[in-house]
Amino acid sequence: MTISNQKLMNTEERKNLQQLDDLVLNASAKELEKIQEIDFQTQLDGESFYHIYLNSDSLIPPSIEKSFRKS
Repeated sequence: MTISNQKLMNTEERKNLQQLDDLVLNASAKELEKIQEIDFQTQLDGESFYHIYLNSDSLIPPSIEKSFRKS
């Protein structure tokens, strides 16, 4: 018998991921460029855009932050 070590998302993680999805889907072309730039930098650092986005207000441009913080 094999038991999976897979970690399932909790409700808060699902909510955060949905907010991030909504942000990207509703972003303007300029905001998408900024998101892409941040994502590229996080990949170079070996990090996840999702985790950096949720854990660092200093990386979020004000126009993007407003969109994310609406909900």
